[in-house]
This record gives sequence, C-alpha cells and structure tokens, in this order.
Amino acid sequence: MTDDKQIAFTINGQQVTTTPGTLVIEAAKRQGIEIPSFCYYPGLSLQAACRMCLVEVEKMPKLQTACTLVATDGMVVKTDTPGVHKARKDMLEFVLTNHPLDCPVCDKGGECELQDMTFRYGLDKSRFVEEKLHSPEEKWSPLVYYDAPRCILCFRCVRVCDEGMDVKALGVGARGVHSVILPNHSGQLACEECGMCIDICPVGALTSGTYRYQTRPWEMTYVSNPCAHCSDGCKTTLSVRNNEILRANNRDRSGINGEFLCAKGRFGFDFTANPERVRQPLVRRNGKLDPASWEDALEEVSRRLRQAHETHGPAALGVIGSNRTTNEENYLLNRFARAVLGTNNIDHHRTADYAGLAAALGPGARDSLATMADIYSAGAVLLVGNDVTNQNPLVAWQIRAAVRHHGARLYVLNGRPSKIHRQAKIVAEVSEGAERQALRWLVSEQGQFDSKTTEALVRLKAGLESESGVVVLFGADITGSAIRDLVSLAARFSGKAKFMALGDYANSRGASDMGLLPDRLPGYAPLSDTAERARFSKLWGAEIPAAPGLTARVMLEAAVAGKLKALYVVGANPVKTFGVADAGRIAGLDLLVVQDLFLTETAARADVVLPAASSYEKDGTLTNTAGEVQMTHRAMDPQGPRSDFDLIRILSHQLGMLGLGTPIRLRTPEAAFEEIRRHVAGYDLSMADLLAGGSEVAVATCRIHEPGYEPPAGEVFSSRDYLFTSGTLGRYCSKLISTEEAKEKPWSSSPSTQSWWQR
Repeated sequence: MTDDKQIAFTINGQQVTTTPGTLVIEAAKRQGIEIPSFCYYPGLSLQAACRMCLVEVEKMPKLQTACTLVATDGMVVKTDTPGVHKARKDMLEFVLTNHPLDCPVCDKGGECELQDMTFRYGLDKSRFVEEKLHSPEEKWSPLVYYDAPRCILCFRCVRVCDEGMDVKALGVGARGVHSVILPNHSGQLACEECGMCIDICPVGALTSGTYRYQTRPWEMTYVSNPCAHCSDGCKTTLSVRNNEILRANNRDRSGINGEFLCAKGRFGFDFTANPERVRQPLVRRNGKLDPASWEDALEEVSRRLRQAHETHGPAALGVIGSNRTTNEENYLLNRFARAVLGTNNIDHHRTADYAGLAAALGPGARDSLATMADIYSAGAVLLVGNDVTNQNPLVAWQIRAAVRHHGARLYVLNGRPSKIHRQAKIVAEVSEGAERQALRWLVSEQGQFDSKTTEALVRLKAGLESESGVVVLFGADITGSAIRDLVSLAARFSGKAKFMALGDYANSRGASDMGLLPDRLPGYAPLSDTAERARFSKLWGAEIPAAPGLTARVMLEAAVAGKLKALYVVGANPVKTFGVADAGRIAGLDLLVVQDLFLTETAARADVVLPAASSYEKDGTLTNTAGEVQMTHRAMDPQGPRSDFDLIRILSHQLGMLGLGTPIRLRTPEAAFEEIRRHVAGYDLSMADLLAGGSEVAVATCRIHEPGYEPPAGEVFSSRDYLFTSGTLGRYCSKLISTEEAKEKPWSSSPSTQSWWQR
C-alpha cells in the first residue's frame, strides 16, 4: 500500500514507488534502468520526436514513449523485450539514413549518444541504398558551427534556446527529410552565444569553435572548477591536454548551475594562454620595466617595503586586494597587511554591499541568506536593480526555470531595462539610480514620483504583500540604509524572506568575507569590536591597529597627492577601476608593486610586476555571491607565474628577516583553509562535501547589530560587465571578443544592439 502522495507500479519486475505525475523515463532512471532517448531532456518541454524511448505497457496495444508516459498506480512496464529492441533498431536505421558515418573526424566521437545507441541496438547494415543527402558545414558564429547531415532533429537546441534561455535564436525550416535547424539572423546567430545548444546536442551537429578538430575526449584530463568570471560560481569542467585548456562545459550537470553555462563559463578560458600573459617578474630600471629573476624581484619588493615602512610609517603603506583571488589568498593578504605591514589600509573593489547586508541582518543572518537553489524553488522573487541577464546569468537562468517549472512570480524594481523583465508579473520602472528612493517609498511612502511610477509602486507593493517566502535579490545600487529598508519591506511579507546581494566577480563575496575591508576583520567583525581584534591579534602574532584604514579610492587619491608612499596591489587594476587621472606613474608613490596575470593599466605603472597564476592554475576555495563555497583545483601548471598565496607568504618571510612584522607560517592553501574554518565566522564547513566536489554555504555574520552602518560613498559600485566582458580579464578572452555581440554593449540604445539582447 502507498500513501495518498505516492503511487506504485512495476518496471521490469521491480516494484517502484514514486510521486504522481512522474514520467516513466524518470522513474526508470532513478532505479538505474536505462531507457534511451535523444529528444528528451529534463526541464525542457516534451517532444517525443526520436521514438527511441519506446516501452511495452501491459494492457496497451502499442508501444509507448516513456518520455511522455506518466506513471500510474498499478502500471506494469517492460523496457527490455524483443519487441522493444526491434523498435529501437528500426528507429536507429531511420536516424542513420542520412547521417554521415564520419565518426573518426566528428568532434562528438567518444561522447556521442547516437554512437552509443548504435553500438547497443543498431544493425551492422542498412536497407537504404539511396545516396545520402549532403550539405556543407555552416559557421553560425566564431563559437558555433552546424553540420546539417549529422542533425537527428531532436530539437533539444531549439527548446533550450527558447525555453531555457528565452532567446529564441534557433528554429526549424523545411519539412520531412529536408528539415534543418536555422539560426535567427540570415545564416548567422544573433544571440547570447551561451553555447548551450552545443552541449545539449546529442550528436555532432553543433560543434564548438574553440574545440573543433583539436583532440579526442580520451586524450584529455578533466578538472572541475568554479568559473573564473562572474560571481555566480557556476561549475565548469575544464578539458586539458598538454598543459592547455581546450574546452569547458558542464555536461554532467553536477554543479550548482546544473547544465547551465553562459558564454564566459563555456568559452572564456583562453586568457590562460594569451600571449600577453606576464610570465617573468619585471623590475623598473632607468624608467623601463625589464625582466628580472624571482630572487631579484622579491628582494627588491621586500627591501623597498621595509624602507618605506621605516621612513614614513605603516600609515603610508596601502594594500589593494582582489575579488578574483582565492579565499586563502585573501585571508593571507589581510594578515599580511595588518600583522606584517601593520596597516589597516586594505581594501578591494566592492561590487556589492555584503558588509551592509551582514550588518542589517545581524546575528540572525544564517537563515536569511538565499542560495542559487532557493531562487529555483522560490514562490516569488523580488529583483531590485541589476541586469541579471548580463551581470549574473545563472541567477537569470534560475528565475526563468522557477517561472517555467513552478509558476513563480517575479517582481522587479529597476531603473534599467533587462531581458528578464519579460518574465515578470509586475515591473516598477523608475529612473536610473532611483531604486533607493523607491524602496524608501515602499517602506514609508516618503518621496515624490510621477503618477505612472507611483501607480507601478502601489501595484508592486500590493503584489509583494500577498506573497509568502520571497527571495530578494539586489545589486550594487542598494547599500547601507537602502538594505535596511529592503529588510523592513520584506518583514511585511508572509513566510520567511531570504536575501542575496549580487556582486560582479568570481570571489567578490569571498574578498569581503575574508576581511579585505579597511574597517572590518574576517567575518565582518568591526575593528571597534575589541574582543575580535584581540583574538585575531593573538592568532596572527601582532597587534592590529584599532583605527580604520583608507578605502581603495582614498588610497589612490592619497598616492597621487604624495600622502601614501607604497602600494601593494594583488590581482586588481585600480587605475582602471577607479579612474586615476594621472597619465604617467602615480605621482607621490615611492613604490608600486603589482601581482597580476597581465600588464594592466596599473601594472604598466608599477615599479615591480610579479606574474601571478590564475584561479585555473592553483588550489583553494572561492565563495560565490550567495555564500556557496567551492574548491578550485590546479588544472594546469603555470609556466613562470606563481600563485598569489606563495608570493604573499614568501614576502612575509623576507620582511620578517628584515625585522618587519610576523612571518606567515601557513605553507599551503589547505592549512590556510583550516585556519579559516576555525576562526572566521560562518566558515566551519564540511570538508567531505567540498572534497567530493560539492558546495557548502558560508554565512559570515556580524556578532553585533550595527543599525547605522553605511559604506563610504562611492566605494560600492558595479563594473556593469555584460555577457562578453569580465573586467580586465575579459579583454584577454580572444574567443569571447571575436563575436559580433561582444562589439556592442547592451546598455547602448542602438537598434542593432537591441536586436539580440531584447529579442
């Protein structure tokens, strides 16, 4: 007997219990029973086009398609009978009628679903003697190629582009044997270039411009890493051969992103092999950056840092960190600044007010922060500011999936257009930058708006107050008091509201969690918290100053004015980010040290440049914008550069030998993460899940309420990257910038731009 919420039926003699509405193909999969299919794909609409999933059902006169057959109580299904085998052989014979037998050169060889099914069910000969239909391969974009004869018309690509991406860039043309997949723009793709169509294709009809004719699957090694670009933390599986990344995908759907990857996650890996990579230390001699040995470069840095500290004091030294380096490296850099250099002048480009959110929620934040899975399962989502389609594409994917699969309601308060607005139940459009004032109106009805905007805000407020369990998403425009208004507004909703601040880059959240802030220690403990300051002083072996340091923007202004004498920049490009007007070297600095992958605008002005490894070339952990921590692994050996972890650690020892600060004894990222787990609030995570390739949620919370917290003006802002840029890193991704879409930004009002992103 089963309860009211379960039904029982039989598959191949096995008794199966499942929930009503479950498809037979899914129920069989859960029992480890394979029912082959080409057109079926979880999460997409049902097609029943390939007929490979035919099964026998007792009391039904004909074979049934398991991908459309809903399991019912008492049903008896057989998937492995002579009749089923014959039907599958016959279907494969039809599929192979015009399919070219070019497996030796097809990029899908070794990973092809048709190849697998042919080995299992297919015949060794065909009854068709007619000549196969041929047509030349088409180049739809620099990233996507289409070979029509290989296409088996499963329509997966059409459905994922339409339903999953809401782009509708692909369709079907002609009829019968002449049917083909057609792009939306005169033989060319005009879309988001996500490449989902390539990875979802079960055969070699759609192939990647980065991988074509490069190698074979069995010749590569596979390393799973969080994507190096935006803050969503999508898992990407890097395929490596001869110390070079040849492709990226997530076909096993094992990460927080499932099958989804945007253009950056799938095609933005070739920056690692860009010829402009800095691979040898550079030291400025006679006004010119010349190659130097590691020994000379590190000795130069330590000697001159010591000299600046001795001459001008720790207040004249500054450190700017990165929102791309690992948690372990950020933790070490924080320790280096405060315990070695003795300064609180440490900051990074803040792309979301994570500290403000932690302060607004206080000690109760643990149950109030949303994960990526929470967006998918939400009954309602409130999006304030931010263009998630372009800046946080996984968030947009989760919203679309929630609307499509669960009927979730999307409410939007925004001053900028976005494609995601098409999914919304209510959109309250305000003038750009007026989201804060609109939130204040929603909370207290203070402020003046025109009648149209006021009417939209009234409808938005009424709609939200009827919802329960809302997930609240907000961008960089919402900081400090505006976050408190958002929390106050959410308190009026039924059920438990959850919040997510949307940052820009791969470790934007981790940089804040690890304390790369001039007034915060790791875990958002303010420097005014005497107990926390004493705890970290004891742990790090040096007294941490109590006075907050300078912000990144103020440090650059002080450097130009000659008040800051030495600046150590790790994995950042503050000259570009904050817009330093000085055309030459930054006036007033005695020493500028930059650790980075490329000779950026900041590195070009440096006295010493130390080449650093990318996140695909080192071990550690990254924290996405939702607080989900994942491990990153060394997929390849950097040829020349060293990890930021090693460089920071070595410099601490060299300065220690010169009598400055306490050397950092942590020798490996693993040892650093153990210290983080023990001492940083919210990071006592399960290592078993992380080592198994999963994610763990870290909730760094303030021990004390800070009701009046406000970040310094102008320090929290988004770079407004879009699908084909990623700050400084994006310009070195040659495949991304080769597309037509990359040449025009979606913020532009030109009709040609709107044709692809608003379509």
